[in-house]
Amino acid sequence: MVYVSGAFLPIEEASIPVMDRGFLFGDGIYEVTAVIAGRLVDNEAHLQRLDRSLREIDIPNPHSLGTWTAIQKELVALNGLTEGLIYIEVTRGVSERDFLSPADLKPTVVIFTQAKPVRTNATLAKGAQVITLPDLRWARRDIKSTSLLAQVLAKRSAAAAGVSEAWMVEDGMITEGASSTAFVITPAGEIITRPLSHAVLPGVTRRAILRLLEERELTFVERPFSVEEALKAREAFFTSASTIVMPVVTIDGHPIGDGTPGPLAMQLRDLYIEAALD
Repeated sequence: MVYVSGAFLPIEEASIPVMDRGFLFGDGIYEVTAVIAGRLVDNEAHLQRLDRSLREIDIPNPHSLGTWTAIQKELVALNGLTEGLIYIEVTRGVSERDFLSPADLKPTVVIFTQAKPVRTNATLAKGAQVITLPDLRWARRDIKSTSLLAQVLAKRSAAAAGVSEAWMVEDGMITEGASSTAFVITPAGEIITRPLSHAVLPGVTRRAILRLLEERELTFVERPFSVEEALKAREAFFTSASTIVMPVVTIDGHPIGDGTPGPLAMQLRDLYIEAALD
């Protein structure tokens, strides 16, 4: 079952018009929330980010936080989802193809679920390998836009290289992963992730991990870091709603630390899941 602009429908009956601006222009916003043990994880933060992204591109938010949550919970129940993801997309709406659109368009809303492991991951035991690639994206990466061609190309390059993720590089500095936030831990034990700006997406899981670090009085710094610094790191990992915390064991074929999943990354993953189930 999926949700399309007010109706719960079997997926084979669901459709959107050809003239939807999300299809024609990528003129829309999306969010992905993890579901663990039937619970929406960090969902309020995801919905707040959805609202911010919609405001940044001037699409009216069609629902309140409470209504969004109710729709999501109903869809989780209808699909009997215990673990996986729930995806929301909001586009500007439907009108004749033109770069400008009528001011009174009604946004299109599509929501669906995906059953998949979240707490367990086939990559986790050995850790993830990543490659670095030039960051080809637009200047407003803080907006969670459906225009994801650069990320698709990065993921294809990663798959062709036989690795799990691509970390994108601009001016010698790592911005973020194709679908994740990048972290490194220096030999001195300093935990580093890039600060929020227009250059990176404000990761919801990133925020939760930083909160866990604060609670445990662990030192972290929000600053840019280079590929060279990442290669010399004691540990590296990335975060996202679907992978939670994923330790990185190689970057461009170079082992990180001893080439096995780092202990702090694994600990943070366990702490995050424990908090989600609390």
